[in-house]
Amino acid sequence: MSQLKRLFGKGHGGGSGDEHHWLSVSDLMAGLMMVFLFISIALMRHALLERDRIKEVAVAYQENQVAIYDALMDEFRDDLDAWDANVDDETLAFTFQSPDVLFATGSVALRPRFQDILGNFFPRYLNILLDFSDSINEVRIEGHTSSVWAAGSTDAEAYFNNMELSQGRTRSVLDHLYNLERVYDHQGWVKSNIAAVGFSSSRVILDEGGDEDPDRSRRVTFRVITNAETQIRQILEGT
Repeated sequence: MSQLKRLFGKGHGGGSGDEHHWLSVSDLMAGLMMVFLFISIALMRHALLERDRIKEVAVAYQENQVAIYDALMDEFRDDLDAWDANVDDETLAFTFQSPDVLFATGSVALRPRFQDILGNFFPRYLNILLDFSDSINEVRIEGHTSSVWAAGSTDAEAYFNNMELSQGRTRSVLDHLYNLERVYDHQGWVKSNIAAVGFSSSRVILDEGGDEDPDRSRRVTFRVITNAETQIRQILEGT
């Protein structure tokens, strides 16, 4: 029997300390690998769930964009040519493009014709916004100018003078809208959700040759910003 033991070695129960040591390390490594495997599976599942949730938000965002655009077009299609306005289906920007109708040169006062247009446009526009209020993060009244200013002005002087002008114009627009009789019942919503922003000449319109089109650059835009980005950020933050 002793010769057999010497030939084949001791059994597992009677192995040497070194053998026990290596067997324990092997068992530990195998256990750790299983733990890491389970962690990896859990992380992959979490990532897939997040991906699916973000995809759902993206699909809902696209459908919502289309629904808002369709509602705007259904309501205003027959008015766009008369107002020299257009609606962008991607950004939901409703733009009034005729500078001669909007303001006098260098002035923040609304021309009478623009006041009439806004009095017709905004209550109808507001009704559409209220229908989609759960998915709207903000509505911006954006003022844009050309890069032109008084002769002899530097580029910086022209930019900042036009910045003051564009901001003043959007404030004038918002003030006029806020005080429309048909808006009184929704002044709280207007205060909470509509902002007046001046962009100066930072987003001029270019013609086909790539040069600035000063007339088309002078415009006022109403832009709907949905809350899809906020929803995605909340998913990524785990809230």
